[in-house]
Amino acid sequence: MSTSLSERLSQELGSLRESGLLIHPRVLDAPQRARTTVDGRAVVNLASNNYLGFADHPALKARAAEYLQKWGAGAGAVRTIAGTLRIHEDLEEQIAQFKHTGSALVLHSGFTTNQGVLGALLKEGDLVVSDELNHASIIDGLRLTKATRKVFRHADPADLERVLRENPCEGLVMVVTDGVFSMDGDLAPLDQLVAVARRFGAVTYVDDAHGSGVMGESGRGTVHHFGFEYADDVIQVGTLSKAWGGVGGYAAGHANLRELLINRARPYLFSTAQPPAVVGALAAALDEVQRDPTLMKRLWDNTRFFKAELARLGFDTFGSVTPITPVIFGEAPAAFEASRRLFDEGIFAVGLGFPTVPRNLARIRNIVTAEHTRDDLEKALGAYERVGRALGTIGG
Repeated sequence: MSTSLSERLSQELGSLRESGLLIHPRVLDAPQRARTTVDGRAVVNLASNNYLGFADHPALKARAAEYLQKWGAGAGAVRTIAGTLRIHEDLEEQIAQFKHTGSALVLHSGFTTNQGVLGALLKEGDLVVSDELNHASIIDGLRLTKATRKVFRHADPADLERVLRENPCEGLVMVVTDGVFSMDGDLAPLDQLVAVARRFGAVTYVDDAHGSGVMGESGRGTVHHFGFEYADDVIQVGTLSKAWGGVGGYAAGHANLRELLINRARPYLFSTAQPPAVVGALAAALDEVQRDPTLMKRLWDNTRFFKAELARLGFDTFGSVTPITPVIFGEAPAAFEASRRLFDEGIFAVGLGFPTVPRNLARIRNIVTAEHTRDDLEKALGAYERVGRALGTIGG
C-alpha cells in the first residue's frame, strides 16, 4: 500500500522534531525596525537584513503609496504579455545606471533570479565552477542546468585555478561566487577571482545579495568595491529584499544580458510582474541611498563599534568584515539557548546550527543596521556579556 499524505507529513515533521530542526518562526507585531515588537515583546532587532533601515522608511512608503494610486494594485500579467508598465522599465534603467552596467532586469526574488539567469546562460557542454559555500539558490539554480558543475574551496583563488586548469572547456566557462557570504560575513576576494577567471576566458558571476546596499560607493555593491562595475565579463545578481527594503531580484551586466533574459529566463517568463507599490518603494530606495550619504556612514560606524566591543568581551566573530557579525557558540543547543536568553533580555538575535552552518560552528548571526542607535547596540552588548558569561562562552 502506498504512503498516505498524512503519514508522509507526520513522518517528516517527526524527523525534524527529533533532530531539533523543526522551525517555529517568531512573529513581528510591529514594522521591521531596529527596535520592534516580536511575539509581544519589545526588542532590539539584530535579526533582520534591513541594513539601511528602508523597510519602514518614510520616503519608500510615500513613493509606494504614490505608485499604488497612479498605477494600481497589480500589474495584471506576465511581463512578456501585458504586464510591463513604464515604471518597470524605468526601475531597470535606474538599476543599470546605479550599478554602472550595460543593462539590468528585475525578477521576482533573489532566489528565482539565480534560477533564471543561470538557466538562461548555461547549456550542456559549458563549465561552471562554484564556491563551496555559495548560497542555496545558486546550488539549486545550477542543478537545473546541464552544464558540467565543479566546486572550488571557499574564497581560494589558487584552488579555483586548479579546477579550471583540470577541466578544459570549449563552451562558456563561468565562475560563480557570493559577494558577501551570508553566514560568515566574509568577502569574496573578487580582485583575485576575476583575475584567475580572465586567464581562462571565464565569466565571473557574483551573487551580491548581502553586498548590494552595503559595499562600494553609495552601496553599489561588492563588484563596485573591487572596481569591476564596468566589466562586460562580470555579471551581478542579487536581491531587492535586504538593504533595499522591498522584494525582488535583479540581474545586471552586459548590454545584451537583459534582452536574452527577457526571452529565456523562465521565472521572468512565467510570473506576473511586480506590483506598482513595490516598484515605487525600490525606486525611492535607490534615490535615497544616493541622496543621503549618512546612511552608509551610520551602517559602517555601527558595524565597527559592535564588532570591536564583541571582540573586547572575548567573543569569536569568525573574522567577519561586513555588517553580518556571527557570534560562535559551538554546538547548536548552546546557540539556541543563548538566543532564548538574549530574547528574554529584549534582544532579538536568532541561533543557527547544523545543517545551516557546519557542526561545531553553531552561532547567532547578528546584522547591524544604519538605523540602530548607540543605545541599541550598548543594550545588546550588555545582554551578550551577561549571557556569554552565564553560558561560559566568555570568561567570568
